[in-house]
Amino acid sequence: MPEMDLGRARRALTRYYRWLRRYGLNDSHSGNASLRLGEALLITPTGACADTLRPKDLVHAPLTGPRLEPASRDWALHQAVYERHPRATAVLHSHCPHAVALTLAGGDFLPVDLEGRLYFPRVPVVDVDGARYVETAPEPLAAALQAHGLAIIRAHGVYAMGRDLDEAYKLTCSLEQSARIAWLARTGARAR
Repeated sequence: MPEMDLGRARRALTRYYRWLRRYGLNDSHSGNASLRLGEALLITPTGACADTLRPKDLVHAPLTGPRLEPASRDWALHQAVYERHPRATAVLHSHCPHAVALTLAGGDFLPVDLEGRLYFPRVPVVDVDGARYVETAPEPLAAALQAHGLAIIRAHGVYAMGRDLDEAYKLTCSLEQSARIAWLARTGARAR
């Protein structure tokens, strides 16, 4: 993917982060998003509100090194993903309600629908220490993204990486649609 200029990257990342909210994949202040721009990282600020986020609010900093205020608390997680997956240039973190709900019973997510099985026959679900989430999530999550660019932290949220924002967004949306179908299938089976 050719590298985009910083202004265009800021507008694109803001747009995709807003879409996560608009289409019910995040609430107003949840999730985060980043773009790798060469040796730099562009990331949403911690506590960002998708409804009011402006491109100039995004944090632009070197890809390596400590988290800069007010960058997302998931800074180290995004760094770990980009370090382990050099071809990835986008990471989206969402709180897809159906995908998260289906992790509560245990095990990985196995799609029941054709499209889900085609894109991601298995989505790994990662368990982390909730009290130490920021410290414990980066490495196991970056490893779990290896197979399909998607992973879910149990009872928390979805992480999707891609060669660009479009790919990460497509995976996020497809996973939630597949989870919604699985949820409906389970609900329908119980109602019979």
